[in-house]
This record gives sequence, structure tokens and C-alpha cells, in this order.
Amino acid sequence: MIPTAIFLLVLFVITLTVAAYSTYGERKVAAFMQDRLGPNRAGPFGLLQPLADGAKMFMKEDFVPANANRTLFFLGPAVAMTVALITGVIIPWGGTLTFGDVHVSLQGMNPEVGILFVFAMTGIGVYGIMLGGWGSNNKYSLLGAIRAASQMVSYELAMGLSIVALVMMTSTLSMGGIVDYQVEHGWNILRQPLGFLIFIVCAFAETNRSPFDMPECETELVGGYHTEFSSMKLGFFLFAEYVNMFISGAVMATLYFGAYDVPGLANSGWNPNLITILGAMAMLAKTFFFIFFFMWVRWTLPRFRFDQLMNLGWKGLIPLAILNILITGGIMLAQGQLAP
Repeated sequence: MIPTAIFLLVLFVITLTVAAYSTYGERKVAAFMQDRLGPNRAGPFGLLQPLADGAKMFMKEDFVPANANRTLFFLGPAVAMTVALITGVIIPWGGTLTFGDVHVSLQGMNPEVGILFVFAMTGIGVYGIMLGGWGSNNKYSLLGAIRAASQMVSYELAMGLSIVALVMMTSTLSMGGIVDYQVEHGWNILRQPLGFLIFIVCAFAETNRSPFDMPECETELVGGYHTEFSSMKLGFFLFAEYVNMFISGAVMATLYFGAYDVPGLANSGWNPNLITILGAMAMLAKTFFFIFFFMWVRWTLPRFRFDQLMNLGWKGLIPLAILNILITGGIMLAQGQLAP
């Protein structure tokens, strides 16, 4: 119990650190793509910029609109941030470290329905946005919250259907079980390329990242659902987006790229603890690649119109996900993995 608590504390710190420095990384990636320097004043190479941003958030006035629902106004960012942090508990970040008689699993918990837990937390996350938008008593905030809710409901369907084919193939809903399947049979990206493509597009929509950032659309909605927020309430909303981006990258690495699995590493004959540490580093490297991909797409593609976003979700991704299920079932039937 104590080793698990220590691991969860370390995971909490790592998640917050990665989210903080993702803000720095995003501005550096944007600067590189626009032939600029980016943050370079706070500390060497601007590495202290996230700390300066955090201090600014703490010191800003904590403004609450006069006619806002104070309870919902406070609850919105708290729900968004809490749900974003909880999801990382079930992700297998590595194998097991052994120190004498003490065994430390680098996975907080491994429920048999791990994928359903991820979708449950994703579904609850939208409540934070809705509460913040409604409680602000601002038309722009409300419109942003409605957009977020309709967008997430639409793309959760396609995302869930893309996972159905994966579950059919691996015969498990456990995140750890899916990793074990990939260790034995190879990464799922080789068997489910269409499912992965659908999943990653839906991940952009679920995290409200460009080109699906309609809930925040500054050119139309000022700031969307967090227009009226300031100080650390605004910081929680912004921070939750980067935490969600980190967790989304980890989920994609787990489901399709073997998580901590590195081909040939498990049979290298090296020290088991060293193998576990290298596997955890590989997991983080895969996750960081997806974070970079999120940033790359933001500064490459223009924002969709809302009708285009809905059409893509309902008329494009959902039919493709159903087709992927049928193709997967047909292949499994032909290979004798399903009873006719």
C-alpha cells in the first residue's frame, strides 16, 4: 500500500511538471515553426517561464462576476482539473520494480474495465466545462460550454467505436492486459491503423485542441467557457487542457504502441529493474512524441467551422469506426478467432 501511495505521489508531481513545461514547449514549437525564438528571458533558454506564469496566475485578482453562480463558478475548474489528474492512475507506465521483498508496480491500479474508466473520466470532464460556462452568467461562456458538450458527445461515440475493434482483438478491457497482448503479439498499431487514426482525431476533439478548439474560439467567443475566469481558476482550466493532452498521449501509447514495451528489451538478459526503468522511459518518450504532435498540428492546420466539425464526427468518423469493426470481425472470423 505504501509503495503504491509513493508511486501515485511521484506520478502526480510528474504529471504537473509535464503539464507546466508543455506550455513552455508549445511556445517553443510555435516559435520554431514561425522562425522566432520563443520564451528566452526567464532563466537560461527561458526554462523558468512556466514558474513565472504560475506566479502570475497566483498573483492576479480572483475576480467573480456579480451575477455568477458562485458555487458552480468555483466547482467548474475544480472538476476539470481533478478529473484530468485521476485518469493517469490506471495507465501502465512501466513494469514492476523490486527492492528486496518490496515490489513497486508502475501502475496505480489495473481494473478489469480500465478502458471504460478512461471513458467515464472523459465524460465527467465535460461537466467541469459546462459548470464553468453556465455558472459564469456570460453568453460567450455558455456558448463555449454548449459547443464543448456537443463536441465531446459526438466524438466520444467514434472514439468508443474505434476501441471496440481493439477490444475484440485483445479480448480484454484492462489497460495492463492490452499491453501484455502487445508484448506477446506485437504493437496494435500494426493491426489497427484505421482505429488508431480515428482515435487520434477524436483525441484532438476531446482535448479541445486545434483544429477542434471551437469551445474556446477567440475570434468568435472571446475566450469561450473560461472568458470570465481569472487567477488560478483560469489556470486550472488551462492546466487541465495540458494534463489531458499528456494523458491522451499516454493512452494512445498504451493502446496502440505497446506502452512501456520495447522490442527485444524484455529478453535482453539485463537487470530486471533496469529493464523496467528503460521501459518507463520509453513510455514517456512515446507520450512526449504525441504531445509534440498535438502542438505541431495546432500550428499547422486552421480551425474548422463548427458544422464541419460535426459533419466529420457524425458522417465521417462514426461510419469509418463501424467499418473498422466489421473488417476486424471479418479478419478474425477468417483466421478462426471467432465462431461463425
